[in-house]
Amino acid sequence: MLESDLHEKLRKIERLYSGATTPGEKDAAADAIARIQKRLRKTEETEKAIEYKFTLTDGWSKKLFVALLRRYSIKPYRYSRQRRTTVMARVPRSFVNETLWPEFVELSAVLKTYLDQITERVISESIFSDDAEEEIVSGDFLEG
Repeated sequence: MLESDLHEKLRKIERLYSGATTPGEKDAAADAIARIQKRLRKTEETEKAIEYKFTLTDGWSKKLFVALLRRYSIKPYRYSRQRRTTVMARVPRSFVNETLWPEFVELSAVLKTYLDQITERVISESIFSDDAEEEIVSGDFLEG
């Protein structure tokens, strides 16, 4: 996948979660973000924001999730002594369930696929081209 393909996939996912309904809306990423922010503000008027603790698996996922929060003007934070992969945020439950988390999961899958492809290509071209899995042998596991 080319980087331009990645950008287009990410924009398509963004349009999906913005609720775009017409072809003109689907072409405007800025409008998509504005619609999601407007929906969040409207939700906050009727539903109380609650504190969420998001535990992410790695630094890449955390960076993506924090970027999503900030894009929607949600302040990410963590308490002292919490792990670096923990992100806290005050958000209405329905926004998390209907928009934020589903969008994150989908964006994360696309980004992970892209990063895996780049990693495989760089290792193959720079280190060694045989990317076959390691052999599985039977027997007792011995340490040392």
